[in-house]
Amino acid sequence: MGSSGQDMKGQGHQIFVDEMTRFAAVHADARVAAIAERAAAPLRVAVRGRRGVGCSTVARALERAGSGSGIAVSPPGCTGDRGPDSEVDVIVYVTAEVIKPEDADAIAAAERPLLAVLNKADLAGSLSGRIGDGPIAAARTLCTKLSALVGVPIEPMIGLLAVAGLDGLDSTSWAALEVLAAHPGGSVSLDGSFDGFLAANNPVPADVRLHLLDTLDLFGTALGIAAIRQGRTAAQVRALLRRMSCLDAVIGKLSAVGAEVRYQRVLDAVTELEALAVSDERISGFLSRDDTVVARMAAAVDVAEAAGLDVGPVFADRDDPAAHLPRAARWQRYSRGSVSDLHRACGADIARGSLRLWSQTCGSLPDASGEPW
Repeated sequence: MGSSGQDMKGQGHQIFVDEMTRFAAVHADARVAAIAERAAAPLRVAVRGRRGVGCSTVARALERAGSGSGIAVSPPGCTGDRGPDSEVDVIVYVTAEVIKPEDADAIAAAERPLLAVLNKADLAGSLSGRIGDGPIAAARTLCTKLSALVGVPIEPMIGLLAVAGLDGLDSTSWAALEVLAAHPGGSVSLDGSFDGFLAANNPVPADVRLHLLDTLDLFGTALGIAAIRQGRTAAQVRALLRRMSCLDAVIGKLSAVGAEVRYQRVLDAVTELEALAVSDERISGFLSRDDTVVARMAAAVDVAEAAGLDVGPVFADRDDPAAHLPRAARWQRYSRGSVSDLHRACGADIARGSLRLWSQTCGSLPDASGEPW
């Protein structure tokens, strides 16, 4: 594996899948190819929530942005008309502004790992920042409070901005933003109500302003006007909208929530390969070679970090023999503690991989005083 430590963070499952795929490509065995395919299956995500919170918009953004991260999003469903949890790996539950009793009930009833998303995060705080926190800062504070109430992670998101950042703005929206940016009163009423913006004195027709609100809402419109006044290009505005939507943070958190699901696929693949290895030395060799052992460790590291455990810069210090033995000892102890079977396997894989990394650096065993031999 030639990736750097920075590149590997959060990519453990994919590292293992890449190793498996390469092995399956040179090992003419349909059973191995099928195992590799199952291990590489995307994380199946269902988007749910009560009506009116923007489930379809969030699902559209996650489907577009998540495909590159191995995430497949099923059509969204509202509370009460959901499909069975057995058909998904992770649930994204969408809410807006508050957690209602029906939200809390649906979250508590989920039978799969769940990430809650506070959509329409721009409705929190002040657009101008003159009165209290701005929308994103206020939304993050609100998410912390709501998360404590329902016991699951909650991430802020602005679905409309995410979609606009992914798809770009149509010519009507871009032209309207340019007109508003050039007009002295173009940003008047953007820190107020929809009605105030629609009634404001500016040269953009009311129906076009309504189109802007449907596409960007007040916050996105304000961002677009400010960016154009700063000379930003359409591509730069698109990137700004995506960044301010918090979409990528949601994708990252979703991958963390799904880390255990993906790691279980690694364990399942190893179990199946071990059964085949009884009569196939090449499979046995694949399972025991350094790259495979370290790839299993990378997938285990994702699980540990998603659980809030500090693993340390595993791959950044891979050439430092002094770092690997203490890590191996620590995670071996962890694997023998009062943890779940999955975390027991996780600890064992990190310990085993750390020993392989130590052996690759030709490190020396410490003596009783702690000094290398």
